[in-house]
Amino acid sequence: MLDTNLMAQLKTYLQNLKRPVELVVSADDSPKAQELRALAQDIESLSPLVSIIEAEGKRMPSMKVTSAETKTDITFAGLPMGHEFTSLVLALLHTGGHPLKLDDAVIAQIKALPGEYHFETYVSLSCQNCPDVVQALNMMAAVNSNITNVMIDGSLFQTEVFERDILAVPSVYLNGELFAQGRIGLTEILNKIDTGAVARKADELAEKEPFDVLVVGGGPAGASAAIYAARKGLRTGIVADKFGGQVAETVGIENFISVKATEGPKLVANLEAHVHEYDVDIMDNQRALSLKSGELFELELESGAVLRSKTVLLATGARWRKMNVPGELEYSGKGVAYCPHCDGPLFKGKRVAVIGGGNSGIEAAIDLANIVEHVTVLEFDNKLRADEVLQRKAASMGNIEIITQAMTTEVIGDEKCVSGLNYTDRATGESHHVALAGIFVQIGLVPNAEWLKGTIDLTARGEIIVDGKGETSVPGIYAAGDVTNSAFKQIIIAMGSGATASLGAFDYLIRHSAPEQELVAA
Repeated sequence: MLDTNLMAQLKTYLQNLKRPVELVVSADDSPKAQELRALAQDIESLSPLVSIIEAEGKRMPSMKVTSAETKTDITFAGLPMGHEFTSLVLALLHTGGHPLKLDDAVIAQIKALPGEYHFETYVSLSCQNCPDVVQALNMMAAVNSNITNVMIDGSLFQTEVFERDILAVPSVYLNGELFAQGRIGLTEILNKIDTGAVARKADELAEKEPFDVLVVGGGPAGASAAIYAARKGLRTGIVADKFGGQVAETVGIENFISVKATEGPKLVANLEAHVHEYDVDIMDNQRALSLKSGELFELELESGAVLRSKTVLLATGARWRKMNVPGELEYSGKGVAYCPHCDGPLFKGKRVAVIGGGNSGIEAAIDLANIVEHVTVLEFDNKLRADEVLQRKAASMGNIEIITQAMTTEVIGDEKCVSGLNYTDRATGESHHVALAGIFVQIGLVPNAEWLKGTIDLTARGEIIVDGKGETSVPGIYAAGDVTNSAFKQIIIAMGSGATASLGAFDYLIRHSAPEQELVAA
């Protein structure tokens, strides 16, 4: 099942096991089940501490990773390869006694949770966000035997997906009820089930001493800014909703200079690891609410906490632009999606639409065309804006239809899921209906700066206006990355602007902390 290189790597990892691990395999005669059984046998052959037990299970094929000592329960329903192979390796290590990379306080919080929590996490193996959710829940299950998690490959268990109307991944169910959709981190999960966690965290944040540089946002610009500030010996903090920003939802990255090819989640992991190499106070799962100027800047968070700093560096990035038509919000996660790589496999063999004819839209159409029955691309303009090479590729595929001058007017559904959309032909004024199961919106980004209106100057598009040093209209407040009026929105440009703004903040601090001296006449 595993190739020689992967076997060698896994053998090295399994040397970290400290107690026996049991693989409870439930498999029938299907090809995927045979692959799962072969995978379990490969793992067993690499460590004397791993054994296999054959048993009937609720789902087949599935494999439970457990320990007779701890009675923990981490299950993979399907074949955990692709992005989820790392989730399997970590489940083996954590079940086998290898320490979790969690603070002692977080581990104690998980252990103290009252009651039982049975999670079911539906994923697609091509989803780059799904492993983060699976691994967070698996760590909880490895710590507390009253918590279980089952990773379920949605493409393999289509009946369940249909019965639960799952049209977006990751989709997490807790004790049979929908708990979360989309990327969600460990802290956010704990905040939802431990009702006192948010208030405790807010009290903890409010007690922090003032920072020299407080970075708001954890994407490439924010990470770069924090590293540059910390290297200058400044007291540096990062406050962010989720570390990584939009990059975490990017699959292929081939224009990050010096790295021939990588993936968004890998780059995010490297960014976070690099920031952790420095004395940076990382405060994640926190959203900024307002920013006030004074002797010190005061950043109020949605949790109620207030952070203080001598300078502030805004790197809040951007989010997917929505169509803002009737039905879009109602059917978000029920057929309306924004990540074709994540949710595309759920529409295998179905008809879908892509809204937008730029690079991201045509790339999405090409990607989806390999999975779905048919793709209709709707472009508002009278011509596509994607690169010529992408247009040629799309034209060469027999199941992509491109309609220009199409203004989407409504998303149609049956209250459970999308059944189609309506659009107007801008050239003729005629209305049309397209029957389909999914709609992937790819029409650009919106800067996350609404909360700053009236605080600093913004462009008509809502972007933060900065000068050559990254300084905004308010001295001491800097900004970088996709949230600013930079000409181009690229990872490498965001990183560079983060470094620029951080150095600008350093220069500001030097000039505003220099002691005044009396001039002595010569």
